[in-house]
Amino acid sequence: MLLLIVATFISSCIFNGNDDDIPFEPFQSVYEPIKMPRNEFENTTQLLPPRAIINSGKIYIKGHLLFINEVNEGFHVFNNSNPATPENIGFLKILVSTDLAIKNDVIYSNNGPDLIAIVTNIENMTIGITKRVVNTFPDAMSFSPDGFYFPTQENDIIIGYQLIQ
Repeated sequence: MLLLIVATFISSCIFNGNDDDIPFEPFQSVYEPIKMPRNEFENTTQLLPPRAIINSGKIYIKGHLLFINEVNEGFHVFNNSNPATPENIGFLKILVSTDLAIKNDVIYSNNGPDLIAIVTNIENMTIGITKRVVNTFPDAMSFSPDGFYFPTQENDIIIGYQLIQ
């Protein structure tokens, strides 16, 4: 009896036609990546006038300066000499950035897939990238907000995602 049940089960799996199969449609992301050519991307870091904080991230303090991350856009820079009334003095635009560290007056930040070292003079509004280590974070921004992986081409950088309408 057991042999008959096993044989029936196996034959129903092997010889069953496709007439009752449910068609499978693969899941797709509801987002599409926003890309920028690498040569254009590498020239986007700059020190700009202050602007309002919209989507804040991490906070970093170095001396009298306070840095507040604007997620994936850069850092708001405040003169924090008087913590009761910090003064917004500039915005350090670093696309696809979420964190920074400062050592010996050099700012280190992620810039999409790259790590950059920046020397700045906030008071004089000057900036210079002293080093760029390409593809330190190779999968930066490769995953859409809904978790789908989007590989990048060699000369394209994903700088964000747009909801497909």
